[in-house]
Amino acid sequence: MTKLLGTLAFLAVALAILGAALRLKKRMEAKPSGAGDVDKWPFVLRSVMTKPEQVLYWRLVEALPDHIVLAQVQLSRVLDVAKGENVQSWNNRISRQSYDFVICTKDANAVLAIELDDSSHNRPSRREADAKKDRATAAAGLKLVRWNVGEMPDKNAIRAAVPGLVEPVAQCALA
Repeated sequence: MTKLLGTLAFLAVALAILGAALRLKKRMEAKPSGAGDVDKWPFVLRSVMTKPEQVLYWRLVEALPDHIVLAQVQLSRVLDVAKGENVQSWNNRISRQSYDFVICTKDANAVLAIELDDSSHNRPSRREADAKKDRATAAAGLKLVRWNVGEMPDKNAIRAAVPGLVEPVAQCALA
């Protein structure tokens, strides 16, 4: 009888250890441990631009053929912190913010930032973020244009927003 109890106790402990090991294995499979577990990561593709942003993108490309049109550009890729300032502190103020579009000359110098605002820009937290973006952009000397998604600009309105970068259509026709 003692031998049977000992065997049962041993089996109970072995089953408990096996159960714990299986639970641990299941948890480990749910959390990727490194780059080798790429197929276990929970990422899926999503569109880089919303439908209205796509419409505006193609209008920008058509209206500004001699410029580079970039979409979803982090502010930190366009704005730099002046020498002598605390780079990390100032970059923290604009971290995780992006411009919907940045218009660049052919040598990749930014000349205009564009925001396409929808109703989400009416939320207080979004207004605060927009104010920071506006202030940082102005401090760097970059022009920022905001268009409402419900009033999408046409080619002429786009060209008018970029004075000095393109000739007005009427002048081109006369030349």
